Amino acid sequence: MTDAAMTDAATSGPGSLDDPTTGITEALSRVAPRLREIRQARGMTLSEVAEETSLSVSTLSRLESGGRRPSLDVLLPLARCYRVPLDDLVGAPSTGDPRIHPKPVKRGDRVYLALSRATDGMQAFKVLVAPQRPSDRDKPVTLRVHEGTEWCYVLAGRLRLQLDDDVTILEAGEAAEFDTTRPHSMTNDGDTTLEILSLFSRQAERSHIHETG
Repeated sequence: MTDAAMTDAATSGPGSLDDPTTGITEALSRVAPRLREIRQARGMTLSEVAEETSLSVSTLSRLESGGRRPSLDVLLPLARCYRVPLDDLVGAPSTGDPRIHPKPVKRGDRVYLALSRATDGMQAFKVLVAPQRPSDRDKPVTLRVHEGTEWCYVLAGRLRLQLDDDVTILEAGEAAEFDTTRPHSMTNDGDTTLEILSLFSRQAERSHIHETG
């Protein structure tokens, strides 16, 4: 075989550098550790992910161990659960577009829009809180306690922040930071939609996004 023929054989056909299936196989091989990495960075168990995605624990375990080939029908709900672009799950190279395309997540009376792609550390959100109904204004506020820290900045409306027995009203342009191991609540104290920017630690994010019904 001539040198030219050897070169042609090495750069064409199944398993060669030019074979598109080689790149696909390599990309899929990176999905399993990537899924485990993102889930652990989120601080979620397989059971918690299964509950949110309607995928079975055994399916998730096989995906993370490489025992099941990933497909769109399982990757799409996982991308929604972890709030990351599908490309992040498969470790696709960056397209060069730095923009964030937030997808709203509704929890009770509020809507969360992730403004950062971080899977660990602090995560940035825009939060929209609907005004309370008149019949709910006199009801006792439920205080929550969980690990983590939180920072918030009021863009519009009035925020009622309660820490233990202390109540602070924040207007547009004001910010607050607190330890979420203190009993706390954040409610809309006005008649219009409350808009805030929030930075959640990973633990606080789990409480707000994943555990709130």
